[in-house]
Amino acid sequence: MDNEELVSKKRALELFSDNIIDNYEIGTTRGLQQIHKYLFQDIFDFAGRIRDVNLSKNNFRFAPAMYLKDALRTIDAMPQATFDEIVKKYVEMNVAHPFREGNGRATRIWLDQILKKELGKCIDWSKIDKTEYLSAMERSPINDLEIKTLLQNALTDKISDREVYMRGIQSSYAYEDLDEYDIHKL
Repeated sequence: MDNEELVSKKRALELFSDNIIDNYEIGTTRGLQQIHKYLFQDIFDFAGRIRDVNLSKNNFRFAPAMYLKDALRTIDAMPQATFDEIVKKYVEMNVAHPFREGNGRATRIWLDQILKKELGKCIDWSKIDKTEYLSAMERSPINDLEIKTLLQNALTDKISDREVYMRGIQSSYAYEDLDEYDIHKL
């Protein structure tokens, strides 16, 4: 297997530069699967496929596999017309954690696609501190105010700006401790 970070960062760049992401569903599980499959097609044999195993991280259990498809249908039906609705949907998708690996990276791109479509905005992820983000996401199923505030403060209307996208990918990977390769040099 090639280096996960390097290969999937190159795929993330292609999503934007080749306008591939423009052909994906926005705000649905299917759209998230399309993003995940493209990012990780060279790395994971399960790229884009909903997991059938239970997952946990740091004493947090994500949606049980036996209820995951029902949870995803519920998330798909959630409204996404306002910033608050979009963040609630994002938090719920994080709790669902539909893939065995690569959820955060794929879901942050998915979130930006919803924000672009519905509000003409996206997140400049480079403006969000890793520790603050991870702490806010950990608490978000109980109280989403902190993650809403972080995301709101990093909103930008530069939705077609390649540099904002590249900084976002770089930051998104750094949240996962994958920062050996600078996306600007790929």
